[in-house]
Amino acid sequence: MQPFELITPASVPDAVKAQAAASTAQQGAPVRFIAGGTNLVDYMKLNVETPRQLVEINGLPLDKIEATADGGLKLGALTRNTFVANHADVVQRYPVLSQAILSGASTQLRNMATTAGNLLQKTRCVYYRDTAYACNKRQPGSGCSAIGGHNRMMAILGTSDKCIASNPSDQNVALMALDATVHISGTKGERTVPITSFYTLPGNTPDRETVLEPGDLITHVSIPALPAGAKSLYLKLRDRASYEFALASAAVVLKTSNGHIDFVRVALGGVGAVPWRSREAEHALHGKAATAANFRHAAEIALHGARPQSQNGFKVELAKRCLTHALTQAIA
Repeated sequence: MQPFELITPASVPDAVKAQAAASTAQQGAPVRFIAGGTNLVDYMKLNVETPRQLVEINGLPLDKIEATADGGLKLGALTRNTFVANHADVVQRYPVLSQAILSGASTQLRNMATTAGNLLQKTRCVYYRDTAYACNKRQPGSGCSAIGGHNRMMAILGTSDKCIASNPSDQNVALMALDATVHISGTKGERTVPITSFYTLPGNTPDRETVLEPGDLITHVSIPALPAGAKSLYLKLRDRASYEFALASAAVVLKTSNGHIDFVRVALGGVGAVPWRSREAEHALHGKAATAANFRHAAEIALHGARPQSQNGFKVELAKRCLTHALTQAIA
């Protein structure tokens, strides 16, 4: 781990200024916000992340869960995963989010990890984590060792010839299905970004993962109210029962009337370069009968265009079955 300086701002504006100023002063050298540190410190130990300065934000008032005026819910950036997963409003109104968080990591990690930190969680690609190997995400232009290498856990949707790393988060798959909005404070003021627009596909710049700019600080995430009677569910398929990343997962939200689907949201995890929202599957399901055949048809559409590698072709069928089963369980 490289030496670093720790900065402790007293307010959100101070934090924004500190991170932006430090980034400018160090001419692109990494300066990071740190809260729980469950992901960042891990990569600092591996010398994958080498920030010269850390802006420590745990003292900021961003750790509340509050109702919003439109009937939704506001999750502070510093709310710990355990607190969110067990909060009564989340459990009762957004069970898909509670289930997703509880399916990830361990109790100890969830006690420290934050909502915003989870939004920015880095890939667990073995080549990204090992500085001895070429990785375009870690060092642009060096190549992608996963293509043609060990790629069983890699993405099959949204990849490019520069990067096939998968996004590891469970929380963010649920937030995709819930149409969450990310609220950001930056050097140019406040702005909001729908989570569906927050992540960037690897394309030719896999090192850029989100729309955040230097100085941008996530302050909270808002989730809109769901239609009355809507049901939601998160299903995660993995190699072992706990403390394991998804091979494929599905977050679904749907409401039926007279046996037909009149509201539906679908997102997939473990298979995308980003948490993967499938509007095509949603369109295929809307207005249709809630039957196993229609669920399977939607799953086929969701995985259309998948680009499996040498070792992860099984994910195509696995993800289809995962989504089909998640939809079946949700209506039950």
